[in-house]
Amino acid sequence: MTRHDAAAAKMAALFDPEPEVWGLRGDPYVWRTLRDRLAGTDVPPTTEAATALLRAAFAEVVGVDLDTPESSVYREQYAHGGMSSGVVHLDTWRERLMPMLVERAGLLARAA
Repeated sequence: MTRHDAAAAKMAALFDPEPEVWGLRGDPYVWRTLRDRLAGTDVPPTTEAATALLRAAFAEVVGVDLDTPESSVYREQYAHGGMSSGVVHLDTWRERLMPMLVERAGLLARAA
C-alpha cells in the first residue's frame, strides 16, 4: 500500500471482514450501521483518535456509552427476529468488537 493509498483509507475498511461470532442478535446490525455511518470518514492517524471516533459513533448509534455498567441493551431498530433480537451485547463490544476495530485502525494508520 502506498502512502497515498493509506492516507485515503476510509473507516469502512475496518468493518471487513465481519466477525464470525457475535454477542447477541443486535450486534451485527450495530456493526453494519457503524460501517455505513463511518464509511466516508478517513481513518484517524492514531489509535487514540480512532478509539474516540468509534466510541462516539457507537454512542450515537446505540444510544448508550460503552462505559455504562449495563452488559446489554435492547434497541427496537435492531430487532429483526430471534430470541435475543434487538439486544446489543455491550460486554462483547467492550471486550472484543471495539478492540478489533481499533486494532484494524492502528494497522491502517501505521501503514500510512
